[in-house]
Amino acid sequence: MLIRGDARFLCLRENSVDSMVTDPPAGVAFMGKKWDTVRNREEFVGSMRQVFRECLEVLKPGAHALVWALPRTSHWTTTALEDAGFEIRDVITHHFGSGFPKSLDVSKAIDRAAGHERTSDYELNHLNRTHGKGFGGGRTTEQAPPATDAAKKWHGWGTRLKPASEHWILSRAPLTESTVASNVLKFGTGGLNIDASRIESEPIVYAAGCGGGKNTVNRMMGGNRENDAEFRKRAWGHRTGRWPANLVLSHSDECNGQCAPGCPVAELDRQSGNIKTRTHYDDNGGASRFFYCARPSSAERNEGLEHRTRKITTKLGPNPWTDGRPSMNRNHHPTVKSVALMQWLIRLITPPRGLVLDPFFGSGTTGKAATEAGFRFIGIEREPEYVEIAKERVKTQIGMAF
Repeated sequence: MLIRGDARFLCLRENSVDSMVTDPPAGVAFMGKKWDTVRNREEFVGSMRQVFRECLEVLKPGAHALVWALPRTSHWTTTALEDAGFEIRDVITHHFGSGFPKSLDVSKAIDRAAGHERTSDYELNHLNRTHGKGFGGGRTTEQAPPATDAAKKWHGWGTRLKPASEHWILSRAPLTESTVASNVLKFGTGGLNIDASRIESEPIVYAAGCGGGKNTVNRMMGGNRENDAEFRKRAWGHRTGRWPANLVLSHSDECNGQCAPGCPVAELDRQSGNIKTRTHYDDNGGASRFFYCARPSSAERNEGLEHRTRKITTKLGPNPWTDGRPSMNRNHHPTVKSVALMQWLIRLITPPRGLVLDPFFGSGTTGKAATEAGFRFIGIEREPEYVEIAKERVKTQIGMAF
């Protein structure tokens, strides 16, 4: 169900929602958007605290929430959740390779202050000559040379790092029963669905480090049971994969069959080298196999919106090399998430066929991910443009209600 309106006016029944997965504003005036602009920390925390309090009222006791945040202001979001009454349980860090630094060139700023504006024609002509018109086909670090001695001294200095990670704050509504077990039995909430979120692995074989290998363990467990699948599952690990970690990775959109340059999955494997597992799993490879690795589809952002006009969704700043290139999309929301990642997050905290709440629905990725994975959802969005986009993206999965 999609509700058009403000997230602060939830018309839902108390204790009726199984989980919350949402991507709220970060309070950094992202791309100049009004909905992401606040005057100060106090205003942001106060506003979000009220939203999360109302969300807490409709969540079942023990229901989990995964709330997105930028590392820069994640402490604001965490404070708002905690002040609203949620228990902070963990933070899942998501690494990706598609971010671009929005950095001030200190050397250019010094030249500009001295009255020496470096012409953008140099940059534009170079990009067009090197990569073709429209800045397609890659990047270059070559820049117009500094004009003043002071600028030369600070050449190469900036103010931001390349964004390559984001936080998903894992929190939980307080239990009303004395134990997690009793809360799960009464409400169906309170635990994490570990098995549904395990990291796929090779078939389990005998573990090392048990002294005498499989025969020793067979004797310890009573007889020759090496072909007993249930025994092996208990003795050597879990056949469906590794325990989910609080670190997840995403392949780059350009990865197709093999990893593209800059893909964090490939970079982690390059740095780790080949690692042979010594316990539970007899496999080897890069370190990325220990973590969930989402494979976003470059087409999923615009799926269901084929009739819409493409618009620029990435601002081109004063420095084309560090501010990113224009991206033309039919889905105009600036922070569209990966469906694969959202499905993994939803499965982790939501019981089967459970109801997922997203009070900051945006272009509807939570709803799309939830319905494709067999969950129900309630999405709330106040921006009319995003409501229409979300409605069209999700309508092929379920009928929309208002």
